[in-house]
Amino acid sequence: MGVAAGPIRVVVAKPGLDGHDRGAKVIARALRDAGMEVIYTGLHQTPDQIVDTAIQEDADAIGLSILSGAHNTLFAAVIDLLKQREAEDILVFGGGIIPEADIAPLKEKGVAEIFTPGATTQSIVDWVRANVRQGSATGHR
Repeated sequence: MGVAAGPIRVVVAKPGLDGHDRGAKVIARALRDAGMEVIYTGLHQTPDQIVDTAIQEDADAIGLSILSGAHNTLFAAVIDLLKQREAEDILVFGGGIIPEADIAPLKEKGVAEIFTPGATTQSIVDWVRANVRQGSATGHR
């Protein structure tokens, strides 16, 4: 895929059984208000559903929000499915209740960035703007 034109497209997803979506909705609105196209998948999404949505929507990035403690399993599943579907150009970032000790291993698996409680919406918007579509010279969007 070449460099995408138009606004950055981000799928914001709540994987697993976590039923708390206020943070995801706040981030989705902040990204939208910053001029990005946001597809919010709603609660209780499987990694397969999230990756399917991202591919169907021609997303540039997936933002995962997890508060349930299943971040290691669910983030890895999304990354693995993107690889299997040859959609590694879709950047994955996330946030929620994620212990500091888990951040480096998640990044080693391919998660581009992790935002923990206290991160401002502006810092997330700025990060997305600075990092999504920056890999165009290497075949990424």
